[in-house]
Amino acid sequence: MSELVHLVEPPSSADAPVLLALHGTGGSERDLLPVGRALLPGAALIAPRGPVVEGDGIPRFFRRIPTGGPGAYPFTFDDAEIAERAAELAAFLDEAVAVHGLEGRPRYAVGFSNGANIATALLLLVPGAVRGVVAFAPMPVLDAPPAADLSASAAWLGTGRADPIATPALVERLAGTLDERGAAVEVAIGEGGHEVRLEAVRAAAAWLAKLHAATGGADLP
Repeated sequence: MSELVHLVEPPSSADAPVLLALHGTGGSERDLLPVGRALLPGAALIAPRGPVVEGDGIPRFFRRIPTGGPGAYPFTFDDAEIAERAAELAAFLDEAVAVHGLEGRPRYAVGFSNGANIATALLLLVPGAVRGVVAFAPMPVLDAPPAADLSASAAWLGTGRADPIATPALVERLAGTLDERGAAVEVAIGEGGHEVRLEAVRAAAAWLAKLHAATGGADLP
């Protein structure tokens, strides 16, 4: 099994889906478990810890590069590194699914902040790794997103009106990137800042339930 630190919660039934839970900067593999249970009750939850460690033990799913300049978010990112991390995450998910006997089930991902960013990058860089993504407070992190065919993919993107990092404008830009490639995208702008709010979880859960029902629970080809 992969050396990636992770937790797995078994599914409640033989046909329950798989939900990959991806924490934000400085979080842990436990952070998104309650959100995952609320989004897809009974799903198998696979929650890895980000393999990149910043500063004094701050885990992330890919590194930030300080720009040294002014701006609301004074970092940039490396497309090649994000692609490598997304491929590693997809391979980890395949391995975890096989090891825990979860083959053939539809797969989804939920992430917050940095976890949301690697989740949406996974859609773009490894199409088919997951069917759909719930992304709380995401932002565009790829300078040159690939021309992927996302016609079999879907994404729910949510943020707060007062979020200084994942601003509504950035979320709309990310939504446009996914939409241009054929993904079914829903954007939800709510109250609050850079956080996961209960009303956002409820809205995302309703969206995810419809997505799962609409495809009859069948796995992606």
